[in-house]
Amino acid sequence: AAARPLVTVFNTTDASDATQLPMPAVMKAPIRPDIVKFVFSNMALNNRQPYAVSKKAGHQTSAESWGTGRAVSRIPRVPGGGTQRSGQGAFGNMCRGGRMFAPTKIWRKWHRRINVNQRRYAVASALAASAVTPLVMARGHRVEELPELPLVLSPELGTVSKTKEATAILERFGAMEDVDKCKKSVTLRAGKGKMRNRRYTMRRGPLVVYAEGENPRKAFRNLAGVDMCPVEALNLTMLAPGGHVGRFCIWTQAAFAKLDVIFGTPTEAAALKGYTLPRHKMTNPDVGRIINSDEVQSIVRPAIKFTRRLPRKKNPLRNRAVMVALNPFAQARSDREAAKREMTAEKRAEVLQARRAEAAVRKSLRNRRREFIAKASEEGPVSF
Repeated sequence: AAARPLVTVFNTTDASDATQLPMPAVMKAPIRPDIVKFVFSNMALNNRQPYAVSKKAGHQTSAESWGTGRAVSRIPRVPGGGTQRSGQGAFGNMCRGGRMFAPTKIWRKWHRRINVNQRRYAVASALAASAVTPLVMARGHRVEELPELPLVLSPELGTVSKTKEATAILERFGAMEDVDKCKKSVTLRAGKGKMRNRRYTMRRGPLVVYAEGENPRKAFRNLAGVDMCPVEALNLTMLAPGGHVGRFCIWTQAAFAKLDVIFGTPTEAAALKGYTLPRHKMTNPDVGRIINSDEVQSIVRPAIKFTRRLPRKKNPLRNRAVMVALNPFAQARSDREAAKREMTAEKRAEVLQARRAEAAVRKSLRNRRREFIAKASEEGPVSF
């Protein structure tokens, strides 16, 4: 969570003129993406419209089974004749024109109850994540040019009524890049939603949060991707669209100051009935640094350096000594095989020597024959 004690409040007309506000306690709440995802998923289920197939679908025929003995299955069949439909199977989910398996009903359990404290915990986590720049950037927002996060602007932001003025303010503080990203992201929706009044999709841009009595809606409502929400009605679908924390929020000074009133502080009660702001289990989550600190190491006992050496299991098929220990006969067998190999080698040497002697004799005879033929060729023809 954000760790700064103060937040700068920028003047919408003059960026150099700035005041400061204390960081609200809710901005330091634990960030729990697991709770945010769980609550968002269950909230999304509460917006569904009940649907079901027709109660009569697949049963609008007077089909009856032909019974047994006709070498066909006992599925109900359409009566009559003179048409392809007669005699066809009906009613079953495996039949053409039959009903579906387990036809859907409108009394399905559509909605989910979510604990109030869980919902509030998720909102607090989403608010805390909106003050952490890496999380906001990880969500895809273009906030590189912003002077600070969270971005808090002077009360004049709540009185803006023209889109031209709103655009000038966003450009002055480097937030227009995120709006341009949303404008360029408009694409045609995949699937049948194109036919159901949701033809295009678009990324989410900044969320303008204002207090009661302020109304910048007219100024921002025509900017692509920009949402608006009163601080008294902050909800998770705005702060963490898709269940992903890190929404880029632009606050008016009054709305930002009211966070401590709504969610409370460690010393002051919240305006929400029976609500206590969640706290961190640990003030310093760097456990390694705590354990290795001088204060802890000075009172703990030294580490016990005991290394238990497990005997290494040797493979008797590769280690002869281990094989002999397991099987004393292995040595005798090995010696016998060695003697056999030696005897075989001697016999092989004798055979090779005999073959080489025969080859030498053949070579000598071949050379003598060649010499005789060459000499006879030189003498010429012989006459008798």
